[in-house]
Amino acid sequence: MKPMEIEENSFAIITKELGQTDIPDENLLVVKRVIHTTADFDYAKNLYFSEDVCEIAIKTLAGGACIVTDTTMAMAGINKNILSELNGEIYCFIKDDDVVDEAKQRGVTRATVAVEKAMKQSKPLIYVVGNAPTALIKLDELIKQKKIEPKVIIAVPVGFVNVVESKELIMKTGVPCIVANGRKGGSNVAASIINALMYQIKR
Repeated sequence: MKPMEIEENSFAIITKELGQTDIPDENLLVVKRVIHTTADFDYAKNLYFSEDVCEIAIKTLAGGACIVTDTTMAMAGINKNILSELNGEIYCFIKDDDVVDEAKQRGVTRATVAVEKAMKQSKPLIYVVGNAPTALIKLDELIKQKKIEPKVIIAVPVGFVNVVESKELIMKTGVPCIVANGRKGGSNVAASIINALMYQIKR
């Protein structure tokens, strides 16, 4: 089978196994893409979508957004060809020398310093977190201080320490967001969400 045939068959299986759902169509496309990536149907229940977030994210991406991720894995998984067609940019500052050095000096995580570096971006910002709760905690802090104004936050870190709490912080910021409730998530989930949104613009 050709790759596209495999994908089409996979989505047909996902659609059949999901059955009837009251998830809005634009959200459902994201949910299906995440299930396709993870083979985990729990995401049909635990993905949280703030009001109109997909519409806002699609409009932001279509206008040429700056995506900042917390991991190189998430960055690697995002479709660069479509992002380039949309005049978008993508960055991951986690391994930058200045970020590494400052994190050591201050005794904080690189993810924290990377969020601060994202404040310098001039394009509409979409912040994508698949691994680091400390990135979400810093985002919450800077949003409250009005030092950063992301258009959308994808908050899907995986793990046990401060993961649930950090996601809850983001849901209370008022910033449009897609959040994986609970402990589940990951960089692959983060990338699949962005791709699902871009595929609604171009494919």
